[in-house]
Amino acid sequence: MNFRNLLTYVFMVICLVLIQILLLKNLALFGVAFCFIYLLAILSFPISMRSFPLILISFGLGLLVDVFYDTLGLHASATTLMAFLRTYWLKAISPNVGYDDANNPTLNEMGIGWYLSYSLPLVFAFSLMFFIADQWGVGGWYGVLNKSLFSSIFTVILAIIVQLLFFKRRRGI
Repeated sequence: MNFRNLLTYVFMVICLVLIQILLLKNLALFGVAFCFIYLLAILSFPISMRSFPLILISFGLGLLVDVFYDTLGLHASATTLMAFLRTYWLKAISPNVGYDDANNPTLNEMGIGWYLSYSLPLVFAFSLMFFIADQWGVGGWYGVLNKSLFSSIFTVILAIIVQLLFFKRRRGI
């Protein structure tokens, strides 16, 4: 990764976290679907990125969001789980020839079908961990699954819209 790409990622992470903290903190569709757009930063890191730095960065992002949400580590634990699962999930959905090291797991690079199969399970794992920890001891598995499913769908749809509007497209598409 060169210095320009590093600056691009840092700028993207800062923008997504600011949008999450300032705009999306109180956004909930029908009280069920919550948006976690800052997860797009974790999902967009290069495929070739090693697990340990990704887990540390994800933990730091989650902790930063926890500070502003007053959620006592819920975001940090869920983003850490998502970053941990990302490596294994990328191997599970890998094409036969493997990935090119220059590829980034974005909509424009990999296509809509691959991106949905990549992002939706990871965001669902994040949401499930988040809402299980949030409603610890309260019961109501139906509510946890309901919030997890609809929050995952809402987050992935918004991530796709953000990528279509703001991410650089490849030439020839």
